[in-house]
Amino acid sequence: MRLPTFTQNPTRPVEIKDRSVSDLMDAMQYTGFQGRKLAESVKAWENMLKDENVTIFMGLSGAMVPAGMRKVITYLIENRLIDCLVSTGANIFHDCHEALGLKHYVGSHMANDEELFEHGVDRIYDVFAYEEEFRNTDHFIADFAKRHDGEQYSSREFIRLLGKEISERGDSQSIIASAYKHNVPIFIPALCDSSIGIGLTIARRFGCNVNIDQIKDVDEITQMVELSEKTGVIYVGGGVPKNFIQQTEVVASIMGHEVAGHEYAIQYTADVPHWGGLSGCTFDEAVSWGKIAKEAKKVQVFADATIALPIVTQALYEKTKDQVRKTPSFNWEEGQANIYFETL
Repeated sequence: MRLPTFTQNPTRPVEIKDRSVSDLMDAMQYTGFQGRKLAESVKAWENMLKDENVTIFMGLSGAMVPAGMRKVITYLIENRLIDCLVSTGANIFHDCHEALGLKHYVGSHMANDEELFEHGVDRIYDVFAYEEEFRNTDHFIADFAKRHDGEQYSSREFIRLLGKEISERGDSQSIIASAYKHNVPIFIPALCDSSIGIGLTIARRFGCNVNIDQIKDVDEITQMVELSEKTGVIYVGGGVPKNFIQQTEVVASIMGHEVAGHEYAIQYTADVPHWGGLSGCTFDEAVSWGKIAKEAKKVQVFADATIALPIVTQALYEKTKDQVRKTPSFNWEEGQANIYFETL
């Protein structure tokens, strides 16, 4: 005997025809496995953008900028499909590198690494770059830091200043320049674990000391959550950026604020839950910590982000390009965040 409550919604084979990416994503909602999850993530993100008073946080890990995702992230910032970016330092370093006119190159994962080393070429799987050019970018950051000798900043404050510098150089494709122009805060909670940290170390060795206050980072991003009526999260990979955003709910709760967890949650990851690591852990597990709301609209896509992110963003472009969104923006005065809304 059939159980009708289980069989109300038949799968629908995908048709191959002349259509947009967003239309394909709509069709894939009736397929299975990670194809359906990819389509569901587009729908969840679209609904998040339609929901009023939602602050959207993105966590960015993995070598996304060297892998060609730079303009995708820039689009998300410029069109306010996200309201805050938490990134590894490496992605922002590589963004600065390209902003200075330097390149990453199509390579091969089959290359001879000893030969690459002899020619001063670094390999990121199948992407190449020149070590000497990376060091030039290290020194650019060091020279920038020297102009701020003796100052203390959160990573958000420091990256905003660096974004202003890049913006004034005229690079419109830079993640940090776009974030500066559109008032989207960028946090790097493990800034020292990157070539930005190397640049700051170079500056310190030459007598310049710029102190990055990472505890101030925790306070600033938690204030954003405390001021937001609702929050949504999107994770590209996992790692430090994911946990840094997740823990805001715990910190806010400890500080006496009524929070119920992030209300929307999307993740694109190649990691899996059964190793016990954060990058692959499910959003259901996060509910036990109070980091994700019990009723949250949550979708995890187990896929390579360099495949998923361009497809999802293209679909969102088609679905939201004419949409008007009231975006939350933040400023900080004397250590205290304020929220205001703009229509985009």
